[in-house]
Amino acid sequence: MIYLFENAAQIITVDTGGINSKPGSQMKNIGILTNHSIVVENGIIKDFVKSGGKKRSIDKKIDLRKKTLMPGFVECHTHTAFAGSRSNEFRQKLSGVGYEEIAKNGGGINTTVKAVRNSTFDELLQIIQPRIDYFISQGITTLEIKSGYGLSFYDEIKLLQVINQLNRNNPIEIVATFLGAHTYPNEYNNDHVKYNEIIINEMLPYIAENKLAEFCDAFCEVTAFSADEVDKIFSAAAKHGLKLKLHTEQFNNIGGLDVALNHQAVSVDHLEVISDSDTNKMVDTNTVSVLLPGVSFFLNYNYAPARKLIDKGATVALSTDFNPGSSHISNLNLIMSLAALKMNMSIEETISAVTINAAKAINRNQSTGSLEIGKKADFSVFDTEDFSDIVYQVGKNLNCITVKEGEIIYSR
Repeated sequence: MIYLFENAAQIITVDTGGINSKPGSQMKNIGILTNHSIVVENGIIKDFVKSGGKKRSIDKKIDLRKKTLMPGFVECHTHTAFAGSRSNEFRQKLSGVGYEEIAKNGGGINTTVKAVRNSTFDELLQIIQPRIDYFISQGITTLEIKSGYGLSFYDEIKLLQVINQLNRNNPIEIVATFLGAHTYPNEYNNDHVKYNEIIINEMLPYIAENKLAEFCDAFCEVTAFSADEVDKIFSAAAKHGLKLKLHTEQFNNIGGLDVALNHQAVSVDHLEVISDSDTNKMVDTNTVSVLLPGVSFFLNYNYAPARKLIDKGATVALSTDFNPGSSHISNLNLIMSLAALKMNMSIEETISAVTINAAKAINRNQSTGSLEIGKKADFSVFDTEDFSDIVYQVGKNLNCITVKEGEIIYSR
């Protein structure tokens, strides 16, 4: 089938010239086309043509008059696979109790672990599916989901199997990340060595053999895993062929960043307390800096130094970090607005950060994240003639059509 997506007021290509990322100052260049249409054949972008130009054989035309078309959004860091509620902890936060204090008192991640362990496979499918539907309605065409709320062999495998089933059930691509090293489960609070052995000797081999995850992630923090522990887990994960990502520099600097860079991690995520000198390390590296302003907003905490990272030439992505504890936010439009208002990012930079750079953060930048000939026809279509509205209209979902590989999978 050959489709023509025509008459859009603006087409934002985020064209990279084949580089497939937007480091530093390049993030401002988002490739605005007017009076153009896009030819899609068999789910792939075939050509960009001037509207009203040379006639060609088209099977179907999609009229996007008065609308803005851009690459499908990529959500590159989420904890969407969870059960239960932590609204009670939210009340504690509002009364002044800190995130780390809640965790030390037995709350936090382990509260959600209990709810996940008490949920069946089918119950988890039913709980998570509406969240995916909401992401699709925002124009998200590729979605990363982490495990990390099982923290036992059985329950981590269960979560990854759920994520893989959701990938089969949905029209978008869902990328699975293993996060068994999220925190220590209550039963191993006094035996960290044993839990690390379970991750390395039991979980990782099974996950790799059964192809349940593409990435291995960890949380390197004072209340979670040390840099040395992450180093051992990453060494094992890499031997099993998993790519690496790391939560690091969120509350403390304990060596996680260097471990991630030494292992050539695909991304380092959070970076709220990254030091000025360490921002230089993010320049001459292929590792993406994934920033999560929703966490800073939700916890009333530091925002990552986006401006410094971008000005120095780092490749910066944005994501919701949707989770039940520190960022109960699944609205990517709000994240873009927070990045502009609180992190001094331009509207153009936020667009690059949720498209091509987010795609790079999950190794999908060769096939999606920008509108270039030969890439997948993954589109978001917004009910506005000016792309600035997407960030200006804070918290409002302007997406009206989501297209995955040339097929309309959502419209309103």
